[in-house]
Amino acid sequence: MRQVSSADAIPGARGPVSPSPGAAVAHRPLGGLAARLGPGLLADWQQRNRAASLPLALRQLEAAGNLGNLRLAIAGAHEGYRGPVFMDSDIYKTLEAIGWELGRRPDQELADFAQETTALLEKAQQGDGYLNSAIQVSGQPRYGNLAYSHELYCAGHLIQAAIGCQRGAGFDRPLAVARRFADHLVDTFGGTDGGLDGHPIVETALVELYRETGHRPYLELASQFIEKRGHGLVGDSGFGLRYLQDDQPVRDRTTEVGHVVRALYLEAGVADVAAETGDAALLATSLTRWADMIAAKTYLTGGNGSRHEGESFGDAFELPPDRAYDETCAAIASFQWAWRLLLATGEARYADHMERVLYNGFAAATATDGTRFFYVNPLQRRADHFEKDDPGRRREWFSCACCPPNIMRLVASLQHYLATVAGGTLYLHQFTGAELAAPLAGGELAVRVDTGYPWAGAVEVRVTSAPPAPAGLALRVPAWTASPRLLLNGQLVRADPAGSGYLVLDRQWRPGDVLTYQLDVTPRLTIPDRRVDAVRGTAAIERGPLVYCFEQADQPAGTDLEDLALIPGDLGERAVTVPEVGPTVLIEAAAIHNPAPSASGLPYQQDREATSPAVNPAGDQVIATAIPYFQWDNRDGRAMRVWQPLAGPDDTTSSLSSVRR
Repeated sequence: MRQVSSADAIPGARGPVSPSPGAAVAHRPLGGLAARLGPGLLADWQQRNRAASLPLALRQLEAAGNLGNLRLAIAGAHEGYRGPVFMDSDIYKTLEAIGWELGRRPDQELADFAQETTALLEKAQQGDGYLNSAIQVSGQPRYGNLAYSHELYCAGHLIQAAIGCQRGAGFDRPLAVARRFADHLVDTFGGTDGGLDGHPIVETALVELYRETGHRPYLELASQFIEKRGHGLVGDSGFGLRYLQDDQPVRDRTTEVGHVVRALYLEAGVADVAAETGDAALLATSLTRWADMIAAKTYLTGGNGSRHEGESFGDAFELPPDRAYDETCAAIASFQWAWRLLLATGEARYADHMERVLYNGFAAATATDGTRFFYVNPLQRRADHFEKDDPGRRREWFSCACCPPNIMRLVASLQHYLATVAGGTLYLHQFTGAELAAPLAGGELAVRVDTGYPWAGAVEVRVTSAPPAPAGLALRVPAWTASPRLLLNGQLVRADPAGSGYLVLDRQWRPGDVLTYQLDVTPRLTIPDRRVDAVRGTAAIERGPLVYCFEQADQPAGTDLEDLALIPGDLGERAVTVPEVGPTVLIEAAAIHNPAPSASGLPYQQDREATSPAVNPAGDQVIATAIPYFQWDNRDGRAMRVWQPLAGPDDTTSSLSSVRR
């Protein structure tokens, strides 16, 4: 990998979020080509995405009818449309992923797809800029049912695809298509009460189009859509106003409700509009809702959505592990929202959450081979699980295939979320192999990051280019770690704690300087808030940024996962390569195996001594083995649990060395 330079950040070569020069933000992303992934887990994911996931998407877009729908629209046909009304959006997400991929390395198959698909879009687009194959083929009136039709949702993904192609690959033809559609939207809805789509995303897309073009009507329309939402103007989707975030004005809402993906894409737009208009009060409402969501409506894996009905948020602390919906698209939307709040505030808690989502709720959605995906991401699957006829395993594709191409576009652009610049300092938010460069202090500060993270806690940051004057280098202090150690050229140093979750070292740097950052990734038990009733009396295991789970495949012969209770105490670990999973670190915990009695009558019993939990001390003591949650369901499809019951105080006398494996 050649050394990157801030000079590589040419105009247009920017990431998915690029605030304008006048935006009210605390941090700014690096230029698009001034951040590249190096050896490490994230680079592995990106390579897998390019080699396996994207080729699958190209095949599926043809097989499922997405591209065929565009051809029908071009031909003026009025029958034969296949799939949900938002089929166009899957094309756009794939096209965006390809834009970011081509910006890293040429690929003829991907380039041909981009050219050919853009040609279809150009032909299908109507004279006034409108483009939507579902409406054009059905003959239904435009914007006649925005609560359901997803017309502006598809337009938003078209805009984001165009920006990805322009910024990533310098391919500008999709941008011309997107601008014609956006101009049509401004002409149609600007200054009216209309245009509120049941599924937000056009808001954040329009802001980014403003940033790309400088055309202010796009920003004004995005702001209008946000201000009008919450007044009952979207229409009836059949699920009620809360489902659509249309029951309460954005500025008045304090908690997230309704369909999770819609709510969080809307929040990305709120944060973008607040940044570009300097509206601190609007930003404050988004910060309030984020804090409430994290405190009461977020799973340990970073996922959101505790109800299958409406793919929605539940009540505060309603977080059942087996009924977790945690849609993959919701994880992506949460990641995008947190990134915008990080740019706006510079606070590490948003980077912390991005890390939790990235390595757990998001990463679990993709199989090790990159060709199967989860739509729903539960924290428990029983041995006899079925949802209708679905056993709850990953699939190659879905009839509603929003998640797989959404995964692909985020993975293809991961390098853009690693670092930022603020106040003469280069901030490292995510730790992975990378090369980063930023113009600072009248020159350039460029670094190479080498690490085995998240498997190992050591992070080495080597300066490869230094500015002529002092500059800052900041490293995030993850919320899960205690007392990280920082060495400069082998000597322990005291860095300035920035007060917002970073250690900052400000000095005259020289090429060859090496910072060694040591984070303690010792496994730890995590217990839930007592208000999360569904998992009261249980514990989970975490190690560094990784959440762990127990799969039946890893437990001793003759033990049933559902009959295990963890004994609090030391946790062991083993670095291994597991067939069908790959390299990993397994965690070992002492546990009681207490087989449940044969079913007879109701599954309840009287506790005559009024004592707490029923773990039979006569049960066998065994070693329970946990695997990172993101690596589950790559083997036999049997039971899995993140939260495991805790044994009672009388059952905790054994150590790891004295129990059966």
